[in-house]
Amino acid sequence: MNNKGLDFKHKEVINIVDGKRLGYVQDVTANLESGIITSIIVPGNSKLFNMFSNNDIVIPWENIKCIGEDIILVEVSQYPQ
Repeated sequence: MNNKGLDFKHKEVINIVDGKRLGYVQDVTANLESGIITSIIVPGNSKLFNMFSNNDIVIPWENIKCIGEDIILVEVSQYPQ
């Protein structure tokens, strides 16, 4: 999985544990020294639009199972409701 951070923007994220649609990738985090992506960030279910609110779902890179053209499949057992 050798992808650029911008390639993730606006891809839908689906949890393979329960089949739930978590939302769309809002941002990515990376190790600045290596340039390697460490996690993706999906906005939580907040009714108010807040950048990086406490409801955001941060999904570590190791939890990403498959990256498709339009969808990213992840495996997370707990996340904000």
